[in-house]
Amino acid sequence: MTGDGGIDILMITYDRPEYVRLSLPHLLDTCPADARVWLWHNGTDQPTLEAVEELRHHPRVHRFRQSPVNAGLTEPTNWLWSESTGSYLSKVDDDCLPDPDWLTILRQAHQDVPGFGVIGTWRFPAEDVDRALVAAKLADYPGGHQLFRNHWVQGSGYLLKRETLTQVGPLAGDETFTAWCLRAARLGWLNGWYHPFLPEDHMDDPRSPHTIYRTDADFLARRPLSARRTGVTTVAEWTEQMRHSARVVQAAPLDLREYQGWRLRRRNATRRLRLALTGRAPW
Repeated sequence: MTGDGGIDILMITYDRPEYVRLSLPHLLDTCPADARVWLWHNGTDQPTLEAVEELRHHPRVHRFRQSPVNAGLTEPTNWLWSESTGSYLSKVDDDCLPDPDWLTILRQAHQDVPGFGVIGTWRFPAEDVDRALVAAKLADYPGGHQLFRNHWVQGSGYLLKRETLTQVGPLAGDETFTAWCLRAARLGWLNGWYHPFLPEDHMDDPRSPHTIYRTDADFLARRPLSARRTGVTTVAEWTEQMRHSARVVQAAPLDLREYQGWRLRRRNATRRLRLALTGRAPW
C-alpha cells in the first residue's frame, strides 16, 4: 500500500534484555518499507542497552533517544507524536510480538474506514475469549472489516490515524493511554480490536512461551510495576490478573456516560474497595 505518509512506530525499552532481543528484531522484520521505528531507551541497564545498540543502525530505525532515568510513557509517546510525520502512528512494547501481518491489515482497515481512530491487535490467549461478550460488541464496516468495539485498547500493537491525534491532541500531564482513547471516543472516533483478532504475544503473561516468569522466584525478582502496585506476588496470581484484565475489557460498556461523572466515581469507589479488602485492584 502506497500513497500515504507511512507509519511511525515507537518502541520503549527498559530493563528487559531477553524480551528486547525478541521484540525489536520482530518489529523490524515485520515493518513495511515505509515504516519508521523510533527507539527510546529508559534507564542505564547495560544488557538491555546492548540489545538495542545491536540494531540501532538498522535501515528501519529512524530515531534513537536514551533517558538516563525511567521517563515512563508520556514523554516518549509525545516525542513520537510531535516530531513524526507519518499518516499512521503506533507503539509496540518491548515485551510484545504482534502478528506479522498486523500493520498491513490495520492500515488497510484505516484506509477503508475513515472513522476508525485507534484499532489494535489482541494480547490475550484464546482461552480468555468470552464469545458471548465479544459477539455483543462486534460491528461490521465497509471493506469487509469487523471491529470488536471498545473505547480503548492496550498501548501496544495499535495503529492510530494522524487525523485522530490532530483532533485529540497529545497526552496531557499524567494522562494514561486509556484516558486518551476515551477522549478520542468522545469526539466520535471508533476504537477497538480488529476481528478476527490479530494476536499479540504478550511475553509478560506467564502463559506466553517466551515469558521470563517460570517460577515464583523469577516473578518476585522482576515483577512488573502493575504487579507491585496491586500486591501480586506469585505467577498464579499474575496469571489470574491477566485473565481478569481480559474479562474487564470484553465486558466494558460502550456507553460513554459510564466513564465520567457519578458513574465514574462509582466505578473508582468499587475499585478502591476491592483493593482495600483484597490488596488487589480489579483491573
